[in-house]
Amino acid sequence: MISANDLSPAELAALLHFHADAGVEWLLEEEAVDRFAEFEAMKAARRPPTQAQPSVAGEGTGSGQGRTTPRPNAAARPAPAAIAASGPQPAIPDGEAVQQARFVAETARSLAELKTAIEAFNGCNLKHSARSTIFASGDADSGIMVIGSAPGAEDDREGVPFSGKSGQLFDKMLAAIGLTRSSVLLTQVIPWRPPGNRPPSAAEMDICRPFIERQIALAEPKAILLLGNFSARFFFGENDTIHGLRGRWKEIAVADCVIPAIASLHPQDLLTAPVNKRLAWNDLLAFQAKLKSLSLLRN
Repeated sequence: MISANDLSPAELAALLHFHADAGVEWLLEEEAVDRFAEFEAMKAARRPPTQAQPSVAGEGTGSGQGRTTPRPNAAARPAPAAIAASGPQPAIPDGEAVQQARFVAETARSLAELKTAIEAFNGCNLKHSARSTIFASGDADSGIMVIGSAPGAEDDREGVPFSGKSGQLFDKMLAAIGLTRSSVLLTQVIPWRPPGNRPPSAAEMDICRPFIERQIALAEPKAILLLGNFSARFFFGENDTIHGLRGRWKEIAVADCVIPAIASLHPQDLLTAPVNKRLAWNDLLAFQAKLKSLSLLRN
């Protein structure tokens, strides 16, 4: 193992950047975790139940016939299933996970129920590497919905969508058209951060789709603003870049609802390429005009 003391400042910075890009953000857990015990517990939980063993010679004699003598410390030793329950759950096939996600989403009768269900759902591998589950926040009765792509590092750390510098710019974008976080329903397509901010896989998108569609069905927005290339492709079903998808009103069909939606650049895109802010401003003005026409925003 190479010691950090043997690395130059430039080599150490490069190593830290490599780990950050790979999704490593905390070098130590808040509490010590015995991974060997977790692995042994998971193996024990998967073993088929064994037949009861006959009594050892000398047990069950005299007035205590038919009784067995407990082994020392047997009562203090936790059952393997109990140990496994405290550790990570084994992955389930993607097809089964999609079916479970659909069932969980369809049975939720309110956003609060859906939030609880998603937090308890373990069928998506993204959840096991994420720190937070990002769910809808804001005014569900506003008729206005803003949907981002997937949580970033700051979102995952804070547990709030559009955090950090990206969130500060996002707040300014909303304020420019007379909105705030609390006056819209804000959510993400994917509730858990993909490691290293990589794009979600096709299987992960299929598993998460019932959750975001159920959020839309329960909120019944009158207009939707999609931010980012991923969210635009996800709902519009096209493979064009955000520059080809932005600025045009399209319809999203969810359950029995057909909702007008417009896509624009994600705040993080604007931080990377500020020259595109004029494009985002045109999209925001179009969104503002739609809200006014629907009487969702005062003139």
